[in-house]
Amino acid sequence: MVDFYQRMKLVCAQIPAGRVATYGQIALLCGKPGNARQVGYALRRGRAGEQVMAHRIVNAKGVLSGAEAFETPETQKQLLESEGVQVQKTETGWRVDLKKYGWENTMEEAEQLYRLFKEGGI
Repeated sequence: MVDFYQRMKLVCAQIPAGRVATYGQIALLCGKPGNARQVGYALRRGRAGEQVMAHRIVNAKGVLSGAEAFETPETQKQLLESEGVQVQKTETGWRVDLKKYGWENTMEEAEQLYRLFKEGGI
């Protein structure tokens, strides 16, 4: 049985410091393309565990949209900046440059995640 939240925990653990991933990218790597909202739900509800580096997850435009998952609305911005990620104020909110800071996972990383899912029965 596929456990989306356990898969999400493994995927999120792979996002390197100083990089960000999108909700959709996480869903795709979990084997559920199109389930970006489920990623957001999991972060808000702590379904993937407290160890998930939620501050490294942004929307498809690079906007920091996960304020609900943090103690204060500024926490995500501060955590990203502490890792060297530049965050800019825009009309739509705080934003990171996905071309510069986006995690470009490799096919090998995706295949390794799939192997981990199979080994873990998730």
